[in-house]
Amino acid sequence: MNSSSVLRKHSLKNVLSILESRFFSSSSEATFETKPFKLHKLENGPSTTVSLSSEDAIKYYKQMQTIRRIETAAGNLYKEKIVRGFCHLYSGQEACAVGMKAMFRDTDSIITAYRAHGWTYLMGVDPFGVLAELTGRKSGNARGKGGSMHMYAKNFYGGNGIVGAQVPLGAGIAFAAKYLGTGGVCFTLYGDGAANQGQVFEAYNMSKLWDVPVVYVCENNGYGMGTSSERASASTEYYTRGDYIPGIWVDGMDVLAVREAARFAIDYCSSGKGPLVLETATYRYSGHSMSDPGTSYRTRDEIQEVRQTRDPITSFKEKIIGANLVNIDELKQIDKEIKAQIDDAVKKAKTDTEIPLSELAGDIYSKPLETIVRGVSPFQKLEHIRIGPAVNLN
Repeated sequence: MNSSSVLRKHSLKNVLSILESRFFSSSSEATFETKPFKLHKLENGPSTTVSLSSEDAIKYYKQMQTIRRIETAAGNLYKEKIVRGFCHLYSGQEACAVGMKAMFRDTDSIITAYRAHGWTYLMGVDPFGVLAELTGRKSGNARGKGGSMHMYAKNFYGGNGIVGAQVPLGAGIAFAAKYLGTGGVCFTLYGDGAANQGQVFEAYNMSKLWDVPVVYVCENNGYGMGTSSERASASTEYYTRGDYIPGIWVDGMDVLAVREAARFAIDYCSSGKGPLVLETATYRYSGHSMSDPGTSYRTRDEIQEVRQTRDPITSFKEKIIGANLVNIDELKQIDKEIKAQIDDAVKKAKTDTEIPLSELAGDIYSKPLETIVRGVSPFQKLEHIRIGPAVNLN
């Protein structure tokens, strides 16, 4: 065999090796390095060296891709005028929710603002239950009465429409966990726009006084409605703004970095050290809400650059394929299944019926002292009825 034949044979082996690594998953676990964490009043932080199993890689990918599909469907339904009222999308921020949820124990809970669709799904409501709630139908997780901003599940306290108001509520949920001795931690999410609310700092103070096990998570997507964080905040280092409360900055576009930050936060808060502030640096692709095109205060080029260089799903996909944790065909099949699931959920959410008028005043209270509820006027009265259990009643 001459030297040119040997060279061709060797080159063919290299090509086959590359193709095999791309199309056939061969590793059960891989190790990655995350961006460094920034720390405030902490000597040590989360590990930047993270391990990921093939099983978890597929799980996180499915969850992020499902949230992205749900939000795309929600936006389309809104444009069709089937979803009414307010609607705030989470597209671009999926790694924040999936990374945190990956470390939740059965005793841990979460409360967030109005970008709640993805969290509702992660906390146990199937996509149909989310989309049916958006369309105001009876199969929605709040029977169609909550809509986009008011969805709930076990250990998930919403979905809150008033800017920043969920922060002291989260401190209260965490206080209840400490008082009852459950060992649970409450993740309390808010945005950079809400970070300047006075009630946020009041909650900081009380929770530190009592060493309440609460993780304050500032999801910094760069804009509070149409105002950039630089124009709205004298200090944009939100992880330091707890002052006497330790804080961590994490790359919110990296699901593994967020997971490690959540792991550290749960260990820290559940060990009796009190609250922690976590800032996730992330980005939203859509406008603040569906009424905001999102291009009057930032350029289309800016959005496109983030999509191309920092997208949480695309970057994670490249990472797990490169580490041979999954293969391309597996992910294509997953994408196909998720698309079919969401398309089916959309069809059902469009055709499902609304609740009858008799249910309008159902489940307002867990233990109503009065069974007659005022309607739109004092002369139109409704009867309070019990339809389902109060899932978060201790």
